[in-house]
Amino acid sequence: MRLPIKLSSHFTLVLALPLILSSFSIPASAADAPGWMHNAANAPLPAHDEKTDAVLLFSEHILTVQSNGKIKALDRSVYKILRLGGKHYGLVRVHFDADTKISALRGWCIPAQGKDFEVKEKDAMETSIAGIGELVSSVRVKALQIPAADPGNIVGYEIEQDLRPYILEDDWFLQELVPTAEARFTLQLPSGWEYKAAWFNHAPIEPTPIGNNGWQWIVKDVPAVKGEYEMPPWRGLAEQMLVSLLPAGGSSANRGFQNWDDMGTWQRKLAAGRRDVSPEMKQKVAELTASAPNLLQKMRLLADFAQREIRYVAIELGIGGFQPHPAHEVFSHRYGDCKDKATLVSAMLSELGVESYYIIINSERGAVGPDMPAHMNIFNHAILAVRLPDSVVDASVVAVLSHPKLGRLLIFDPTDEMTPFGQLRGALQANYGLLVTPTGGELVELPQLPASFNTTQRFAKFKLDPAGTLTGDIREIRQGDPAKHQRRILQASTKDSDRIKFIESFLSHSLGTFQITKATIGNLAQNSLPFEYNYSLVAPNYAKTAGDLLLVRPRVVGNEYRDLLETKEPRKYSVEFAGPWRNVDNFEITLPAGYEIDDLPPSVDADYSFASYHSKAEVKGQTLKYTRTFEIKELSVPVSKVAELKALYRTIAGDERNTAVLKPSNTSATTAPPNPLLRLIRPCI
Repeated sequence: MRLPIKLSSHFTLVLALPLILSSFSIPASAADAPGWMHNAANAPLPAHDEKTDAVLLFSEHILTVQSNGKIKALDRSVYKILRLGGKHYGLVRVHFDADTKISALRGWCIPAQGKDFEVKEKDAMETSIAGIGELVSSVRVKALQIPAADPGNIVGYEIEQDLRPYILEDDWFLQELVPTAEARFTLQLPSGWEYKAAWFNHAPIEPTPIGNNGWQWIVKDVPAVKGEYEMPPWRGLAEQMLVSLLPAGGSSANRGFQNWDDMGTWQRKLAAGRRDVSPEMKQKVAELTASAPNLLQKMRLLADFAQREIRYVAIELGIGGFQPHPAHEVFSHRYGDCKDKATLVSAMLSELGVESYYIIINSERGAVGPDMPAHMNIFNHAILAVRLPDSVVDASVVAVLSHPKLGRLLIFDPTDEMTPFGQLRGALQANYGLLVTPTGGELVELPQLPASFNTTQRFAKFKLDPAGTLTGDIREIRQGDPAKHQRRILQASTKDSDRIKFIESFLSHSLGTFQITKATIGNLAQNSLPFEYNYSLVAPNYAKTAGDLLLVRPRVVGNEYRDLLETKEPRKYSVEFAGPWRNVDNFEITLPAGYEIDDLPPSVDADYSFASYHSKAEVKGQTLKYTRTFEIKELSVPVSKVAELKALYRTIAGDERNTAVLKPSNTSATTAPPNPLLRLIRPCI
């Protein structure tokens, strides 16, 4: 499911020029930029810092609704380029199709020195928008490169376009990725029409009436949504106004949504009759489930069929961006997009007497929240909520939402071919989606799975010789998202040499010099089983000498420390984890003959509401044992707890660097005790 052309003409300014435009030279003519652009160029810059690549001096979005329901949009924007990193603001991309024709497209540059330049629609390059997985799309894109988008210069554009109102609504983003000096939104409605404005991340602003049934909103000096590592998605952070348009009489089928129930009703009507089962489908269901011992196994077989046998291919023409294709067509062609695959699974499950419902969702957690008003453009994905019969009880079925009326709902993503039925990938956990019920719709929060279903466990046994060389075997077991990640990396690899490249890359972050002597992979194609790596290595000079002592790091491989918070600027947004997880390391190192432990690193026990980290080094006979567990319990760490997360990562960094001290076992009892400052001067290994 992709977001089709939306009502608003907010155009994407790409962060890097497409390859197709890399050598494309735009002819420019000398022509004065319009007055509105020069007025913006002469206005003061909004507040910004020395790292800001560009500033938005002025933006204007004018929405004009005609009495027949047709809508036209006029968009204007003016940027000042401050640094080389802002050059991409000179490239404008406009999406369109037969119903959203572009009536005007022009761009200008006001250079710091010299005359203005102009480019027109005839200078734009037109391409298809169809990408990976899209077989056919009616949407195309025009890309216009404004010349001389260099530091010190000002670029701007103006676009007029017809819009296609599947639903009469619009959104206005006050905040951009750069600071804004002034932004305007103008709405002109026919006589008798009304609107409903809802605000998100911003206090409501009263508009100024203009003309007959027209309004204008103006904001000034709006700060940027500045990028931070592991921050929530921009859509969920930006200040925005969502507008529903209400035709005279209120009877229009495409009137703006008043609530989530309205949107659910609209989605349900779109899918009406699409889940009818053909005779061929009935036969396939019977064939697939004939030998299954119980209902749960039958459901799993149907889910697996959709995940493995139905290719992800999108044919999205017009309303096809929202409306699924009939299930029998998806089954016959053996391809479809997310909503098509959900439709097919729902239809096949109905043959088992199992009900299911659509969930329309955004694939990025945080893009939609419980305080956000109903709006069609905030979602980009479709999955299923499967109503579990009372007889279906199994410990592996954990992605379950308890609904007060519908009972236990298993959340299942048929598009995610590497996450087994009963589980859910991290990005969808604790995410909000629109549950489309038989009577309407409601926004629901999806379940968060136990951390034990997303794990990486390493079990290793090593031997250390007196020269400091470490040899040993490592068994790595991955479940949930870590397993899915590895399977996706390796699915295109056919050579064993290619498949161990990940192991080599992983070890290079922990070991200076090493050699993999053998490696095998387990359960690569069996998604319902844990994924495994089994490999052996030799690491010369792993232990470092200090006089007659050997310094050994008990944490041989694996890095849990992250430096994402080690910045000079204070954190502005919460830290978002990909999902809950629980990583476990169990390492054993057999000490070399003639050596014994002189000093061990201290144990670590760090517990926070959002995460915990525990490690312990101990000696049993001639074996140094190191165990540790790192668990993420909450998926979002608010700014108020960022200092705690930073402290936790620093604790982890210290533990990962710590070393054990080995001394010759024949040391005389009269030898001086170990220097307590030794740990402070140990080399970093």
